[in-house]
Amino acid sequence: MPDRAALPPWTLVAPVLGLLAVLLGLAKMGTPGTVAAVVILIGSVLAAVHHAEVVAHKVGEPFGTLVLAIAVTVIEVSLIVSLMLSNAGDAATLARDTVFAAIMIIVNFIVGLCLLAGALRHHEQRFTLKGASAALGVLAAMVVLSLVLPNYTSSTPGPTYAPSQLVFVAVVSLILYATFVLVQTVRHRDYFLPATEGKDDHAAPPSTRATYIAFGVLLVALVAVVLLAKTLSPTIEAAVVAAGLPQAVVGVVIAALVLAPESLAAYKAARRDRLQTSLNLALGSALATIGLTIPSVAIVSLMLDLPIALGIDPKGLVLLALSLFVATLSLGTGRTTVLQGAVHLVIFAAYLFTTVVP
Repeated sequence: MPDRAALPPWTLVAPVLGLLAVLLGLAKMGTPGTVAAVVILIGSVLAAVHHAEVVAHKVGEPFGTLVLAIAVTVIEVSLIVSLMLSNAGDAATLARDTVFAAIMIIVNFIVGLCLLAGALRHHEQRFTLKGASAALGVLAAMVVLSLVLPNYTSSTPGPTYAPSQLVFVAVVSLILYATFVLVQTVRHRDYFLPATEGKDDHAAPPSTRATYIAFGVLLVALVAVVLLAKTLSPTIEAAVVAAGLPQAVVGVVIAALVLAPESLAAYKAARRDRLQTSLNLALGSALATIGLTIPSVAIVSLMLDLPIALGIDPKGLVLLALSLFVATLSLGTGRTTVLQGAVHLVIFAAYLFTTVVP
């Protein structure tokens, strides 16, 4: 891959424009400014996806997908913590709502879209079953400990943990994620390698210089995406209120904007018959979302004595259980068709509908 192909000019310019739009407050300059900010946001998303693919092609699987998953999650954590500190909205439930929205988007929308798009083009796709099973097992444990168990503890009232319980869950989440990364990248790396070689796997990799530039611009693009999403959130919130929709819709929209780079990268990989890459990206992002977010917000909550509610409501519990159950069945054979993708997308549609019409 020549450097000119790896680093098109527009992918270098878009993230810089994104940061300038944030610094200039473009989203606050009336309707034209808001429209321009949205266009720049889309450009930054596309640039992030392109540079993530450059890095992934250079370092190979599963390290490449791990780069984007961790980078996006770290910035997502920064956004959540900054909103907690500014007391935006209901700060006590902000982390819970954001993590739950991210999990539903990843497990149902991203996975479902990849399965459906890949199967429509290639009929049946294969992936390494051991890797998917390992990721789902860790995800189930993390999700239950973080978002379900708080509803059933008795040390504190409501869907909350006592300080010692919160520390325990934060440490366990971090240990589980670190163990998964060790297994994915060192001990059992073959579990996460493609079952079949993709058609574009033999393209010449980019140079080391181009890879370093792409990684740096990737980080800039992700920062631009998150900051633009945060800047646009008041406009989105005002539109949601004007439409008479629940405040939870704002969290879904912001989570979708933050996860847009991963969604597009996973979709493009599935279209290229590289479903393993899509699943590595999607499931790895879900694990990083919990494994990094929960410890981070726990530290902020304990250090600043901020209240935090992690337990989801009964409706969310039902949808979460259904999502994990269907994901286990969908990814339990090593082969997928359009049917599994359609089921996941229907569950995501049900989640969106019940969020708007609770």
